[in-house]
Amino acid sequence: MVPLPQKKAPQRQWRVYIVLCADNTLYTGITNDLPRRLAEHNDGPRGAKYTRSRRPARLVYCEEAADRAAAAKREYQIKHLALADKTALITAAGASMNEYVIHAGEI
Repeated sequence: MVPLPQKKAPQRQWRVYIVLCADNTLYTGITNDLPRRLAEHNDGPRGAKYTRSRRPARLVYCEEAADRAAAAKREYQIKHLALADKTALITAAGASMNEYVIHAGEI
């Protein structure tokens, strides 16, 4: 008997994201399941320690990455930006983020 080929689960796109916490601070992270990760930041015990005490966290920026390594590298770059540069990044993406928030359930 020949075994059937097993299907791989579809790979999800890696993303780098920034959330605005209730105390007006920013948190940057990576994920391949953004809706789940945002829910964890706001509801579950698996959210980042930083965001758990600063709920709610609202998505203000998101960009796609080629793979996990690229996402981690970009996360590192963003985390080392000055606040003014992070704010400029978020502001520049404002229109596309509004579109993203509207369609967030479609990811």
